[in-house]
Amino acid sequence: MTTLSAAILLFLIMDPLGNIPIFLSLLKDVAPKRRRHVMVRELLIALGVLLVFLVGGQHILKVLQLKQESISIAGGIVLFLIGIRMVFPPADGGGIFGKPGEGEPFIVPMAIPGVAGPSAMAALLLLTNTQPGRTADWAIALLGAWLATAVILLCSTYLFRWLGESVLTALERVMGMLLIALSVQMFLSGIAAYLHLAV
Repeated sequence: MTTLSAAILLFLIMDPLGNIPIFLSLLKDVAPKRRRHVMVRELLIALGVLLVFLVGGQHILKVLQLKQESISIAGGIVLFLIGIRMVFPPADGGGIFGKPGEGEPFIVPMAIPGVAGPSAMAALLLLTNTQPGRTADWAIALLGAWLATAVILLCSTYLFRWLGESVLTALERVMGMLLIALSVQMFLSGIAAYLHLAV
């Protein structure tokens, strides 16, 4: 996997366009002057969590005694479920975020699982375990995907007004379909590696 394809994968997993209406609903009770500050704080917390998984991914796998094939198959399944939720969202609209709480959100649910969700963590574990010598490339991919996500989410108010909910929903469906295709490829690669087949 190239650095660009890894960045695109992480960007699709973070799903900034799909997170816009959810983030706006979470921030509706926060003072307008505090909203940007809260969003920047949550984005930085999410980046820190993802960097920890990137740097310590191999050690986590060694402690848990997990093989590359199992991470690839599990990551494919998780990404597939996330993609299905993007294409066919739950009726209550909460999804993996649950129902919005009262007050100013802190870490949960905006940073985790909003930006740094289990699928992003699994993808980073997969990348570091598949090609451990390319940590710098994966860090660049992560920073690129996070930066694009941060820009979109920080402009969420304007994007929501300009595009409208229906357009954002359609874009989220398209991103979900791409994520499903990537998850199937990841799953097949894990099966092929386990069975020593060529895909």
